[in-house]
Amino acid sequence: MDRRQVLSLIGAGAGLAGLPGPAFAQGALEKPKVTLGVGGKQLLYYLPLTIAERRGFFKDFGLDMEINDFAGGARSLQALVGGSVDLVAGAYEHTLRMQAKGQDIRSTIEILRFPTIVIAVRKAIADKVKSPADFKGLKIGVTAPGSSTFITAVHAMAKAGLKASDASFIGIGGGASAVAAMKRGEIDVISHLDPVIAKLEADGDVVTLIDTRTEAGTRALFGASNPAACLYLRQDFIEKNPNTTQAAVNGLYKALRWIDKASPAEVADAVPEQYHLGDKALYIKAVQASKDAYSKTGIMAQDGMKSVFDMLKALDAEMANVSADIIAKSFDGRFAQKAATIVT
Repeated sequence: MDRRQVLSLIGAGAGLAGLPGPAFAQGALEKPKVTLGVGGKQLLYYLPLTIAERRGFFKDFGLDMEINDFAGGARSLQALVGGSVDLVAGAYEHTLRMQAKGQDIRSTIEILRFPTIVIAVRKAIADKVKSPADFKGLKIGVTAPGSSTFITAVHAMAKAGLKASDASFIGIGGGASAVAAMKRGEIDVISHLDPVIAKLEADGDVVTLIDTRTEAGTRALFGASNPAACLYLRQDFIEKNPNTTQAAVNGLYKALRWIDKASPAEVADAVPEQYHLGDKALYIKAVQASKDAYSKTGIMAQDGMKSVFDMLKALDAEMANVSADIIAKSFDGRFAQKAATIVT
């Protein structure tokens, strides 16, 4: 895809918010220091955030970014609603939930095109648990109840005819704590992300049942692409701080471009050593497996946004009567459009 095609695609995405494309350039930042919430920063789900932070990409655009790492994405959202953070790197689905509740929270750049969430069963019971249809009565580990790992597991169960109440969901956080929960037998099933899943697979602790690290696996579960990690914030913050918002998007867009060109080994060298979970070679393999999932343009595909909406509508009684019109307000493509002209 050449630059003209990319900009054409981005231009199409700019209209998704129902707003005209921007004529503004990034000027002086209205709020040079901001606080961002994230749930499980060490996960590859949020790799572009770590790269932007570690390589100084936010600072390149004049932004001092303080990052608060929470136990899960649902808690990051709570922090945004409560006003203790200005922005969130989190799952796109949260913007739809908030729009349905009348809270104007919007995504400004896509980070992941696919969820990259894997659902796996403890190897000791894999002969009895062959699919989500067998999850009844089991303990399922997720980053945090209400987070994207939870929603994905519930969606898989619903497709198999089960309800969320048919299993017990346990918040196990990210990183080493999640690995330990499975190794100690505290959970039967895990819905999680790399490098946690890669570590458990390599050690022979789990058998994978569902894998959305690839486009094929994503379409098998959701029927379409399924935009996942993104940068989202309150619309009133966007309106009051357009230059600050642009700087944050620019930093993440630059990180996406860097990841696209970097080798997995270079990525591993760029993150904190503890992210490797004691096995750098395995981390490198996990990066290689996930590279195609990172957004190429920062713009969400319309069919992908619709697939997320349809999933939530089917799972959440509060969204049963919500109009698909909220999709247009859930993503503002203007900032990713502008980032493509700024970031080299």
